[in-house]
Amino acid sequence: MGIIHAICISEKRGTPKKRIEKALLKADWGIVGDAHAGSWHRQVSLLGKEQIDGFRASGAEVSDGAFGENLVVSGFDLRTLPVGTLLRVKDALLEITQIGKECHSHCEIYKRMGDCIMPREGIFARVLIGGEISVGDELTVALRTEAFPFQAAVITASDAGAKGERTDESGPAIAARLSEAGYVVTEQLLISDDPAPITKNLIRLCDQRQLDLILTTGGTGFSSRDHMPEATLAAAERIAPGIAEAIRAASMKITPRAMLSRGVSVIRGKTLIINLPGSPKACMECMDVFMDVLPHALKLLRDEDGNCARR
Repeated sequence: MGIIHAICISEKRGTPKKRIEKALLKADWGIVGDAHAGSWHRQVSLLGKEQIDGFRASGAEVSDGAFGENLVVSGFDLRTLPVGTLLRVKDALLEITQIGKECHSHCEIYKRMGDCIMPREGIFARVLIGGEISVGDELTVALRTEAFPFQAAVITASDAGAKGERTDESGPAIAARLSEAGYVVTEQLLISDDPAPITKNLIRLCDQRQLDLILTTGGTGFSSRDHMPEATLAAAERIAPGIAEAIRAASMKITPRAMLSRGVSVIRGKTLIINLPGSPKACMECMDVFMDVLPHALKLLRDEDGNCARR
């Protein structure tokens, strides 16, 4: 159990947040009156009071809301709560959607102190059920009454697509098939074939969004701009070669050119990453290979199913 120590909002983006005594949480929006509310996954930001106090002990003079947080919570370590955790405050219900935050441009606190705790200590949530909250309210972890759906992202690597010179057909086709199978597709990205942004986004989606699955399309061939396997391996903690091997074996029955695919399948944290080719038709053929086995694999990564043996 935690206690809401402070509620902070800013009416305009780029302005400091100020403390208020009570607020109205709106479903699928955030805190009414806060500039960062909206129909996205980071509707409410939370930061532990203990982490802020520790930062103050290092000599920083920071007020509540200085890190851009909406709720300052005392009493338990927010960092230990995985994505998908439900938090209840009176009648309101929040769902954690992201752990930490990439810092695109250093804030005034970082410039002054050489450090900022929000990128590594903050968590973000969306509002499932709205309600009025006040300073001093209890915040508790709520039990789920139904299984947390598998969450996925799709990354298309294409120089021409990223420049708007070619329409991405593969990414939307993959996302549509995942959605039809019951997966929640949280992000669809279209980026260049440069390896650095591919690796950076894979790490972000695994570590901050804590997704179950990432499917990539494009960049798996012999071209000098095909860097997807290397960019994926740079983000990997473990390899899962059987999936890529099965894809190539099945694809060889369709075309001998399948032997030229360099796609890999790997694991980072609890996220499975699978490289698919660039063609929409080939993507669907490859997904035919593993879609039936995928739920078992993802449950194993969630530690929900520990038995792979056949009887």
